[in-house]
Amino acid sequence: MEPVLTKTEERPLDVSVVYITDRDTDLSDYSFTTTEYEYIRRQISAGKQTIAINSYFKWSYLVLPEQELSEDQQRESFRQSAARLFASIRENEHEELLVVDAASKPQWVEAFLEGLALSCYQFLKYKKDRQDHQHKLQQVLVYSSSIAQDRLEHLKNITRAVCYARDLVNEPLSHLDAGELSRAFENMGKEAGFSTEIFNKKKIEALKLRGLLAVNQGSVDPPSFSVMEWKPEDRKNERPVVLIGKGIVYDTGGISLKPTSSMLDMKSDMAGAATVAGIMYAAAMNRLPLHLIGLVPATDNRPGNNAYTPGDVITMHDDTTVEVINTDAEGRMVLADALSFARQYDPELVFDFATLTGSASVVVGPQGILTMGNAQPEIFERLLQSGQNTYERLVQLPLWKEYQQMIRSDVADIKNAAGKQAGAITAGKFLEYFTDYPWVHFDIAPMAFLEKKDAYRCKGGTGIGIRLMVDFLSRYNST
Repeated sequence: MEPVLTKTEERPLDVSVVYITDRDTDLSDYSFTTTEYEYIRRQISAGKQTIAINSYFKWSYLVLPEQELSEDQQRESFRQSAARLFASIRENEHEELLVVDAASKPQWVEAFLEGLALSCYQFLKYKKDRQDHQHKLQQVLVYSSSIAQDRLEHLKNITRAVCYARDLVNEPLSHLDAGELSRAFENMGKEAGFSTEIFNKKKIEALKLRGLLAVNQGSVDPPSFSVMEWKPEDRKNERPVVLIGKGIVYDTGGISLKPTSSMLDMKSDMAGAATVAGIMYAAAMNRLPLHLIGLVPATDNRPGNNAYTPGDVITMHDDTTVEVINTDAEGRMVLADALSFARQYDPELVFDFATLTGSASVVVGPQGILTMGNAQPEIFERLLQSGQNTYERLVQLPLWKEYQQMIRSDVADIKNAAGKQAGAITAGKFLEYFTDYPWVHFDIAPMAFLEKKDAYRCKGGTGIGIRLMVDFLSRYNST
């Protein structure tokens, strides 16, 4: 349950309060006793970032910045402080909280609120005693002369989009097959205002999305292909920006079966699809003046029925032939069809999001997202800046032409895997083969699903990439 963020013009005296402040702020206007003020002074001198005072009828918390950090690092420190403070908020069973912009730093307050809202996330759907686990925080009052209610609504829409994506990633296959995933997008669209069209297997066959169909051959459940669209009247791009998400709702590896230990979290292999739906939701809720299209090819990948096998040759949507080297390289097969399908929109720019390779995690661990593509350098510059702004940081890898040699096939046009060397890059090179427009690829595997909590990024699904892209799209200038 996420708390409601509400602008207030008053500071109620009986509500527990968080002061966003710094070491030089005059706190004399905030009703601290002489003893409390001296305690605060000593804690600040000792370099404390978070100070807690129990005034019996309420708690007062002071949150201060770390020293000698860049502005983006300062904002991140407040997000992380919110995550740490949430443990006390939960323990003290606060139902209502007042957040005061004591230092007149609205960017710090917004970062704190963002971290707090994301820290509140819980996935309790399948717990019988979930009421016993639920935190109590229902409302956060915001006292700031610089933050308007519409800005709080904007922030709320983004954090809700992240939480919706987390819900989708955390859902088990038993409750979220490809069809259910598409219907979830449809429900999100009805709430936010974007349209959703769902292609069934018959339509997918008619459209010759044969990479998706090949991966689906081992499943008893049909695939789906979702087309989401946000097209406001005040859009500033004549040609759409297309977002594509990998929707593998569960990945066993197929015939190239994964070991059990590597299969445990594979309900999260549709995190790219959840990211796209979250971006569409936030963009529509915040009325971004951009024409956006979201595409999600979805299926599970299993070794049953007439599963595709290593050595098979698949003729893709654009008639490219692909030799299957590894059936566990299925994500690029379904994304390739979607990338080819996107050509019909004459897109201005295309982004894809996928938990694509284990190699990505080897490169950056759980601290970043790998990106690569053929878009103009200024696009990557803006993306890198948005990554810093949101602390969903990007590492750009090259797609040199020499990598194309590594995916050449002896029996087909290309092959779907090139071995261990440069695994994340050759996967990106495979996808590039199906593009004839400006394109950016994000391998979100390192951060999409965490085995342990990382501050406001909860254990399990993280909704990574949504905040990054909303920041980028909010500043987007049509090419």
